[in-house]
Amino acid sequence: MPKYETAEAWWRSVLTGVNPPVPLRQFRDLLGLIPSSERCKFCNAPYSGPSAPLLRLLGRGPSKMMRLVCHQCDVEANKHLGGAEVEATWLFADVRGSTALAEQMSAVEFSRLINRFYSAATGVFIRSKAWCDRLVGDEVFGIYLPGFAGPEHSRLAVQAAQELLRVTGHADPNGPWLPVGVGVHTGVAFMGAMGAKGGPTDITALGDNVNIAARLASKAGPGEVLISDAAYSAAGLDLGPLEQRALELKGKSEPVNVRVARVSAKRLEVSL
Repeated sequence: MPKYETAEAWWRSVLTGVNPPVPLRQFRDLLGLIPSSERCKFCNAPYSGPSAPLLRLLGRGPSKMMRLVCHQCDVEANKHLGGAEVEATWLFADVRGSTALAEQMSAVEFSRLINRFYSAATGVFIRSKAWCDRLVGDEVFGIYLPGFAGPEHSRLAVQAAQELLRVTGHADPNGPWLPVGVGVHTGVAFMGAMGAKGGPTDITALGDNVNIAARLASKAGPGEVLISDAAYSAAGLDLGPLEQRALELKGKSEPVNVRVARVSAKRLEVSL
């Protein structure tokens, strides 16, 4: 097993996939094949299903400190408090008009609708090798890291954004069962374990590029994927003559240029 002088070196190896302590990408892919409604966001260990009891014996049950990660991943994170700056691609998806939707149905009906959205998004994230970071309120957040998704993380994120619109019905002639807008951006951010030694630890991402992706999602209309020029260039996909916009984002002194993509039953629609 490789030795690392600092927590930063450990995190960089994990997040980039260069000389990692374990073959985490392959491990995540394997565990991601096991169906589960809830799982560790770091290693993909399932918390439910027939295999869950055995995995709990191996330390892969939910941590008592932070249920978002399993016990073993929480232990490793506590050993390596800190993180590293790495390039990744960020995908945020928001439900459009969720307040109005909630007013039109009971709280139970709305919760079922949002849970259906969480389930659909989690499936897309797992299939596209994302780190499923957050499922909060009416928003989901996936991170595409070189160490987990491979060097083509931008391409996978853009394709996952399209798939997320499809699974929410935006390619259906009758319209979506839930209106969703998506933002995708590629850039460098700090990622790692935040918290106190021996206490609750959260594995998270921080930085301006994370904020850009979140704000792109907030600007996206129903059925739109707003892809930053940085993500579009890194993805290397030929999506046709897509509409281009220059967006004013909160906290940014310069406009952020994006491409606008939609989906249809057969192919991407051109937005002109």
